[in-house]
Amino acid sequence: MLNFLQHLTFWDWLALGTLLLILEVFGAGGYLLWIGVAAAGVGIITYVIPELPWALQFVLFAVLSVLSAVLWWKRQRHAGKISDQPGLNDRGSELLGRQFTLHEAISSGRGKIKAGDTLWLVSGPDLPVGSTVRVTGQDGVLLLVEPSQ
Repeated sequence: MLNFLQHLTFWDWLALGTLLLILEVFGAGGYLLWIGVAAAGVGIITYVIPELPWALQFVLFAVLSVLSAVLWWKRQRHAGKISDQPGLNDRGSELLGRQFTLHEAISSGRGKIKAGDTLWLVSGPDLPVGSTVRVTGQDGVLLLVEPSQ
């Protein structure tokens, strides 16, 4: 084993990096990406400096792995961009404050309204079919309503 380690070449590191990147494609969730990049980086350094001792290669691999992962984590942490369309995938928020006619009576606190081509489950005081209600809030897919004045 020691003989193998003493004769590591840049091909070994590039093969390890490639293998880790291929495994990352199969769903490691980003864990193997930066280790694979670090292995490829050590391969490139070993190509430039072929007489680099194997112990130093492993230290370099460890440092590059941790460094690349930490730098990416810091970049991603500050990359939280505010959307110009915050309600894009939140259709219920578009209905807040709007008035609708009950499609199904509110009985025991539950009923339905029709908004566009969609029936929405609503929660509010008991009201008969045809009553006008105003959407006051949202709890998941349940709209909170009150009688409209």
